[in-house]
Amino acid sequence: MTPEQTFFAAFAGLVVLFATATALGTWLERRTGDAVKLVWIAHLNARIRASWSIVLLFAVAFALGDNALAVIFAVASFFALREFIALTPIRASDHNALVLAFYVVIPVQYLLVANEGYAMFAVFIPVYVFLVLPVVTALGRDTERYLERVAKVQWGLMISVYCVSHAPAIASLQLPRYEDRGALLLLWFLLVVQLSELLAVLASASFGRTPLESDHDKSREGVLLGAIAATLAGMSLWWMTPFSWWQALLIAAATVGAGCLGGLVLAAIRRGFGARLWVDEGVELSRGVLERLAALSFAAPVFFHLTLYFFAA
Repeated sequence: MTPEQTFFAAFAGLVVLFATATALGTWLERRTGDAVKLVWIAHLNARIRASWSIVLLFAVAFALGDNALAVIFAVASFFALREFIALTPIRASDHNALVLAFYVVIPVQYLLVANEGYAMFAVFIPVYVFLVLPVVTALGRDTERYLERVAKVQWGLMISVYCVSHAPAIASLQLPRYEDRGALLLLWFLLVVQLSELLAVLASASFGRTPLESDHDKSREGVLLGAIAATLAGMSLWWMTPFSWWQALLIAAATVGAGCLGGLVLAAIRRGFGARLWVDEGVELSRGVLERLAALSFAAPVFFHLTLYFFAA
């Protein structure tokens, strides 16, 4: 099949899958009387609604081209970084560093992604921005908690911008015998990550058991079942990728594992700030952009570099 035909087949499958998940979530909400499970199911339905928006945005970006993908993820990075910074103690002397982060670093990083400038895209934030940000902050002549303040901005950029920017970069990978199909590879990646999250919450709501301390929406058993199911789903969709079935199995497992670790780290950051949920100006956000991107932020660099190392020409 042509890339367009393959995309439409996969997209139709996604629509059927999320329609089924929506119906199942509604049915579970109506028949469940347990208060704990109702909370899990409510969060499950919220994640399903978010998945619909991600799929629709990806369809629009696919129709408009790779540059549209970069723009969409750049906007997501902007709001994710905004949520991260909203939780950190900011001083007036940090203003210049934040202006640099939001209005220079984000556009430059995604311009490099859109123009397939991998050599600079890979080192721009972890090398050059890492060196420049402390200098800009030091010029403010405010040394109170200096290292902590610099580290928080740098860490926010790494998670919210650098790691997330690897997702649209997947679509630009040039792989032998897989030319002009990068968008399909990105769709496969997003599908595996989203399924892992959705199925973990669904299994947790259905079977309960031991809630995770880092995320009360999930249980240990639910995360394990969701990871296994998403990995098998990735293997079954190997035909969308340049991988053989067993390679798809291994890469899906690595992707799901990295996504689970991303959720764990972001939950630890959130709890370290003393917040059950990400907040903005004192208002609780049930699931902000940063929390929605938690799994993707760790999974995208792992998937990108595994594919680049083992499959690129």
